[in-house]
Amino acid sequence: MINRYLNLSIFCVAILWSCQEAQTTKEPIGSADAKDSAANCGSPHSRAAALTKGSNANVELITLSNGSVVPATADTSKWPVKPWPHKMVWVSGGNFQMGGVGNEARPDEFPVHKVAVDGFWMDQTEVTNEAFKEFVQQKKFVTTAETKPDWEELKKQLPPGTPKPDESLLVPGALVFVPTPGPVDLHDNSQWWKWIPGVNWKHPNGLRDDVLSSTTLDQHPVVQVSWFDAVTYASYYGKRLPTEAEWEFAARGGKEGEVYGWGNDHPTNNNIKANIWQGQFPYINSQEDGFVFTAPVASYLPNQFGLYDMMGNVWEWCSDWYRPNTYAMEAEQMIAKNPQGPSESYDPQEPFTPKKVVRGGSFLCNEVYCASYRPSARMKTSPDSGESHTGFRCVMSDQEWRKYLKGKRG
Repeated sequence: MINRYLNLSIFCVAILWSCQEAQTTKEPIGSADAKDSAANCGSPHSRAAALTKGSNANVELITLSNGSVVPATADTSKWPVKPWPHKMVWVSGGNFQMGGVGNEARPDEFPVHKVAVDGFWMDQTEVTNEAFKEFVQQKKFVTTAETKPDWEELKKQLPPGTPKPDESLLVPGALVFVPTPGPVDLHDNSQWWKWIPGVNWKHPNGLRDDVLSSTTLDQHPVVQVSWFDAVTYASYYGKRLPTEAEWEFAARGGKEGEVYGWGNDHPTNNNIKANIWQGQFPYINSQEDGFVFTAPVASYLPNQFGLYDMMGNVWEWCSDWYRPNTYAMEAEQMIAKNPQGPSESYDPQEPFTPKKVVRGGSFLCNEVYCASYRPSARMKTSPDSGESHTGFRCVMSDQEWRKYLKGKRG
């Protein structure tokens, strides 16, 4: 579902696309320990205002001492000892059946195979513009989309003999989704993805957006970040990107055999569970969920682990290289324990371009195009690509957390 295409020049062949809180709480419980232990038994000491998205609006949520907001039924008794990392939740490890469920599952989601993952901490939400802004200011970081493309690197991703584009086209920029004026051939994604010079995380949907000078998008997920950008951010805080296996295990929320992260009920205009496309893609978005592009993180209910927006909103980078036969290789083992993915990438659609896995679907997915708002859905993107529907969240083992905490205090 991700293609490299010509867009006014050969250069644009080197750019990829991939089919990719309004929450309030009552007064907190007096002590941190009281708040944290209340989640063990589902005690309704803290109740979030009913979220307007979806049919399960009245769900008891509780704010923990590390700032995480989780369902009151979440079992924190099995979490590691405190202190806990800020706004991260513990995903207890275990065994699960990894792979496709339901009629929308694609060939690269099979065979379903048994996987075991160790426990890990995971960001409750996708990394926000506010958080990324702070990181950039502290590290003086410059993202991939803000740097001039290197033709020597780009041509490695193209068929041999591809001519170099005019130098005037080798400028910083990124791909932006632009709705079409009417119905189009859904096999030709160049009709709604446009390369715009100057676009980057500060101007995610075009130059009129300005993340730096406004707080309007602060709680939206940061987008237009490459895989390399995401890795640098994660490393700065002692974290990393999740493996595919960790991501899928977390997205399932402790459940197995269900098509979606919330169950088996199909999303509709009256059953809104995530920020996905409503209407006729890619030209009419009926905005039944109130959003055309990204939504503020945590606009929808969390899963049982306390993770928000694992389905829809933006695609999320994973650490693994992509291959369509990854699962066939893993299935050769009786049980794949903490799989890290293949050692190298291969995408038969673009054999010269290495790809990293992205997961979760985005605000552009709907049932006639992409339908990747499913825990098992896999997609792939060139690691140097930034797009307006791709972001990330981070994970860390408890050992990694203690190491980071020790270094920070020392």
